[in-house]
Amino acid sequence: MTTVADPIIGSWYKDVENNLKFKVVAIDEDSIEVQYLNGDIGEYDQDSWYASTFDTIEDPEDWSAPFDDIETDDLGYSDTDEHKPNAEDMDIEDYLD
Repeated sequence: MTTVADPIIGSWYKDVENNLKFKVVAIDEDSIEVQYLNGDIGEYDQDSWYASTFDTIEDPEDWSAPFDDIETDDLGYSDTDEHKPNAEDMDIEDYLD
């Protein structure tokens, strides 16, 4: 089995043969740079990418593990519920200019 999935920056893949999960972090005309789930960086040329056994996967649950001390703001989440106003305290006048 060879890879039929094109590399896409930000997408996750699994090397089926070696059971390794990685994210594509950069692509240029000569190489595809990846970061493995354990944090290691790797690189493939175009020929080796398509000759390998890679398959696209969903983001792993622990996808932020290789990024060490990542801030919550950097995870792509919006503001937490902690700052939501209490609906009982809101009035239509609060929404009008």
